[in-house]
Amino acid sequence: MSITRNTPALMLAPVTAAMAFSGHAHADFIAGSKASVQMRNFYFNGDYRQPGARQSKREEWAQGFILDVKSGYTEGTVGFGVDAIGLLGVKLDSSPDRTNTGLLPIDNDGRAPDEYSQLGLTAKARLSKSTLHVGTLIPKLPTLRPSDSRLLPQTFRGAHLVSEEISGFHFNLGRMTQNSLRNYASSDDMSVTGKGIRGGQPSDRFDFGGVRYNWGSGLATSYDYAQLERNYRQHIVNITHLLPIAEEQSLASDIRYAHSTDDGNTNVDNGAFGAMFTYNLSAHAFTLAYQKMSGGSGYPYVNGTDAFLVNYSMLSPDFANPNEKSWQARYDYDFSSLGAPGLLLSVRYVKGDGFEWADGSNGREWERNLDLRYTIQSGPLKNLGLRWRNAISRSNGGNDLDQNRLILSYTLPLL
Repeated sequence: MSITRNTPALMLAPVTAAMAFSGHAHADFIAGSKASVQMRNFYFNGDYRQPGARQSKREEWAQGFILDVKSGYTEGTVGFGVDAIGLLGVKLDSSPDRTNTGLLPIDNDGRAPDEYSQLGLTAKARLSKSTLHVGTLIPKLPTLRPSDSRLLPQTFRGAHLVSEEISGFHFNLGRMTQNSLRNYASSDDMSVTGKGIRGGQPSDRFDFGGVRYNWGSGLATSYDYAQLERNYRQHIVNITHLLPIAEEQSLASDIRYAHSTDDGNTNVDNGAFGAMFTYNLSAHAFTLAYQKMSGGSGYPYVNGTDAFLVNYSMLSPDFANPNEKSWQARYDYDFSSLGAPGLLLSVRYVKGDGFEWADGSNGREWERNLDLRYTIQSGPLKNLGLRWRNAISRSNGGNDLDQNRLILSYTLPLL
């Protein structure tokens, strides 16, 4: 892995490139440009409590900077533009016996570097209601969900076409060729991850496509397909619906089914069903979810990403062992109704069973998450965010883990 150091100048490169381009561009290119820098201070503490844990404690503290520059489009039938993202992570506290938090890379000597960085550039073109992006991308797809749960976001390299030419329809098509993990400065081939999956190999080809249609009255359906060459193929169907019940009351439904098979020498064979229902009542939200795995393997997804599963959580994290059944109960509260706008609370409990550990014993696991967030709404510190994420997981054959994450974030608009 190549780690870039001495990087302050690198963080300015996206702005310099955008300014140089804009000097020769049309008014729409300049007027539509946006730039911001997000500062993210992240403390991570993980305590592994099971007997014989290889690393009983993971603890690091780091500062991240995310520079995001997006141009407008040039005038004409086909508009052109350029986007850029600059990522910089700075070590504040770490030691070789407390690494592997996902905040920082690890050098060959087992230590985290003082800093690491990445610069990504993206060319884009727009024709009518269709856009093409080529370069560094952070897609948001059921089949590919980059992780942004640590210091810096995961990014990909590739091409992504989005079209909304037909009213109500949203089409997407593309290919990803390289993967940069959330604590990496380099880009590498992609690989498959998932419980009980064997035989995967690195690949530089992740092809995807999908269509979503909004039927009106709160109903939407989608179909997505993906293939990680030499690893797996995947089909995902999703149905969402929002039903208004009365004033400040609604019921949200989210039904998902994924069918995954091997594409090479893997043992991927998975069916994943999930159903989630949320009852919203004024400042309260009550959620129940059920998830069931079938087939000979767990749910497959690209390494480093988040799985498109209703019970995907912080620590376990997917409750997607072969044949595992799991359910979730969740409660959310918005303190605006008590005169504290910007303060949000979420509590979640997930329990899974019906699967086997590697030794053939019956598996059981559970996880409890607590998420408390506050964003300052006014004054000189407006938009300063504070977040505490706490999780506890226990099982009869896996990790027993207590974890805390403290995150302080602020986004400064530049353009």
